[in-house]
Amino acid sequence: MADLVVIAYDSEERAAEVRVELLKMAGEYLVDIEDAVVALHKKDGKVKLQQMHSLTAVGAVGGGFWGVFIGLLLVHPLLGLAVGAGAGAAAGAMSDVGINDDFMKELAGKLTPGTSALFVLSSKMTSDRVLDRLKGSGGHVMQTSLSHEDEDRLRKAIDNG
Repeated sequence: MADLVVIAYDSEERAAEVRVELLKMAGEYLVDIEDAVVALHKKDGKVKLQQMHSLTAVGAVGGGFWGVFIGLLLVHPLLGLAVGAGAGAAAGAMSDVGINDDFMKELAGKLTPGTSALFVLSSKMTSDRVLDRLKGSGGHVMQTSLSHEDEDRLRKAIDNG
């Protein structure tokens, strides 16, 4: 089962920096990240989500492949590429995987303008090593699905330097 952790930061940049560190840890097999999204509460009051994966791009590539394939069968590969890529991009843009976008926008809307939040959905982690690497990273825990004990350990780790 995956755990959700939401940590708020006092600047727009800090959540992205911590996400980079988490992705490095994922590359070292210390944590399995299913989704990691940075939510920025811009100074103009708008909330912007920086997704980990661009489903629009993935959809365009997949749609382009199938469009060319079908286009070759119908002797119009370029037309097939254009139609397939467009349809794939549209399907990708309408897809949502991982953490619900509306939930993230609603929670990030409670932040002070000019700040950010990191939303992480992870299924497995080597907690002691991950917490050591996050030590002193700052921020405050907004919401988690962790046990009370694990949440307290996370709070202490990000607070201490």
